[in-house]
Amino acid sequence: MQNKRWVLASRPTGAVGETDFRLETVPVPQVAEGEVLVKNLWLSLDPYMRGRMSAAKSYVKGVDIGEVMVGQTVGEVLESRKAGVAKGDHVLTQLGWQAYGVARDVSKVDATKAPLSYYLGCLGMPGMTAYFGLKEIGQPKPGETVVVSAASGAVGSIVGQLARQWGCRAVGIAGGAQKCAYVKNELGFDACVDYKAGGLQAALEAACPGGVDVYFDNVGGPTLDTVLRLMNVHSRVVVCGMISDYSAAEPFGVKSLRSVLVNRIRMQGMIVFDWKDRYGEALKTLGGLLGEGKLKYRESIVEGLEAAPRALIGLLKGDNFGKQLVRL
Repeated sequence: MQNKRWVLASRPTGAVGETDFRLETVPVPQVAEGEVLVKNLWLSLDPYMRGRMSAAKSYVKGVDIGEVMVGQTVGEVLESRKAGVAKGDHVLTQLGWQAYGVARDVSKVDATKAPLSYYLGCLGMPGMTAYFGLKEIGQPKPGETVVVSAASGAVGSIVGQLARQWGCRAVGIAGGAQKCAYVKNELGFDACVDYKAGGLQAALEAACPGGVDVYFDNVGGPTLDTVLRLMNVHSRVVVCGMISDYSAAEPFGVKSLRSVLVNRIRMQGMIVFDWKDRYGEALKTLGGLLGEGKLKYRESIVEGLEAAPRALIGLLKGDNFGKQLVRL
């Protein structure tokens, strides 16, 4: 059997380009004791991948030149030499950008309870990120105002819906009238501000007349700078992503840090792995809301492994609408 895979060909400086990847065809590895051979069916694309392409130090090791691009996948087990996993099982893995892979660390998922792709989105890492980031760091209280950037995306869309479920006002920030309409009318946010329309601070002031109690930040940069000016005393900022800086030559210089002092803001970064021992708790809550029709979810799907580089480039530009996936 032959395997197609995308490897990192070069480290991008600035924006990612298609020449930073190389498509290879190689034999499928043999399966050793304790391993399974998986045919990947779905590949998740996420903003963190830009950081893994860099040589800069991060919370996990980056991708080496010539190494398979990192990414979560859901697939079907073709051969198993691992106890508790059988041929035909569906599993969640970290096999990355390739058609087939051999893995030792897998988690079984149930296609009868939800579409397999959902385990890469609302029932997977993005859903867990939204749940633990908002609950544990944001600590929202009924009646408070929660603002989330990238509100139509995989994480932001769930943050706002959870905020509403937990008795808060939910205000989104998204790019374009179509995304804002979706966030407000379909997801049920109280308001959504279009950052591309200009006048972001005035629009947020109108949408948040009582100020901001929790800001779930997925973008950093000028948006973070603007929201900091509107934060209330003893408010909280969840620093989840900084997509506006990922391809920038120089990091954005935040000018409003004085607000952190004056308003005694608690500002904390979050990485979902810190709560890995409690994933079951999040899955129960998210799965319950999904089953009751109280959690809306949207996917942006491209077809075929060959489309992965273009889709990631589009994701980093904000072209996606909902969770970005590659159907293999």
